[in-house]
Amino acid sequence: MNKATTKLLTELRKDGDFNATACINCGTCTGLCPHGLDILPRELFRYVILGLEDKVEANIETIYSCLLCKMCEANCPGDVNITANIRTLRNYINRKHFKI
Repeated sequence: MNKATTKLLTELRKDGDFNATACINCGTCTGLCPHGLDILPRELFRYVILGLEDKVEANIETIYSCLLCKMCEANCPGDVNITANIRTLRNYINRKHFKI
């Protein structure tokens, strides 16, 4: 059983403005993603907010598959900085998993 914690979100916010909490789960990112990713930003960000680090780690390939095209971000009604959040996640993964 997973336990909700703010540890991961706090860690990511050290790198900058990780504003995933602004996501209103509208699904705009789902409809606009040209890559058709397995997991969507809103799901991934929810894992971060809940501190489900194992779920984030299970989606490393998807995190690096994002094209950073900003289609989702440009149309996000919650003004979530999706590409900046993805970059922050990548930086975190680089440090934690790849030790770079």
